[in-house]
Order: sequence, then C-alpha cells, then structure tokens
Amino acid sequence: MAFSSSIRERVIAENSLVVLLQGVQGRVTTVDLRDESTARGRVVSVDAFMNVRLSDVLFRDRGGRLTELQDLFITGRNVRYVHIPDEMDIIRTIQDQLSRIHRVRNFGRDGGGRKEFIKTKK
Repeated sequence: MAFSSSIRERVIAENSLVVLLQGVQGRVTTVDLRDESTARGRVVSVDAFMNVRLSDVLFRDRGGRLTELQDLFITGRNVRYVHIPDEMDIIRTIQDQLSRIHRVRNFGRDGGGRKEFIKTKK
C-alpha cells in the first residue's frame, strides 16, 4: 500500500476519516457523486484530499445511462458518499491504517531513515 508522500497529507489523513477510505483500497465499492451519478469499481488509491482512483468501473450518469471504463479519477470535491463494504470491520480498518501511518512517521527514529517530527532535547 502506498502512503502519501508529504508530511502534510499524512497529518490530514490521520486526523480525518480519510484513513477509512484508504483502507478500502483494493476492494470493489460504489462512489456516489455530487451530480447524482455513481461509479462502481475497484479502489486503486485514495489520497488525503479524498481524490479517488477506480479501475474496472461501471459508471451510471444522472440520466441512468451505463458506461464501462477501465480507469476513473474522481476529485474529492465531487464525492458525495463512499459505500463501505459490509464485510469491512470499520474500527479495525481505521486502527490498521493509523498504525501504518505511525510506522512511516517513526521510521526515522533510532538513527535510520527520514527524520520527521523528531523532538530535539534541550
């Protein structure tokens, strides 16, 4: 699983429910859009700004017409609702995603990796 490359995106993600959406990666779900259209497909990625990339998409426009797409990118501002699959344990998914973010953040401790948020002793 890929994580946000910037510190800012990781901070936004861990302080919002975007971590839940990031936990949906790899699963098939439905995204309802603000213009009353829907997209059903496999979640490839979700960033901290709720931009969603889907693959193997069945897109239904607000007129009811269906279109099959290989790939669809949805900007976060156009997302109305993301359906969480019934088989997902929401609490567990959030905990797993937060632990992954914290592992990335703590990688720089003890002398190795990038140094992020390391408190200096005075």
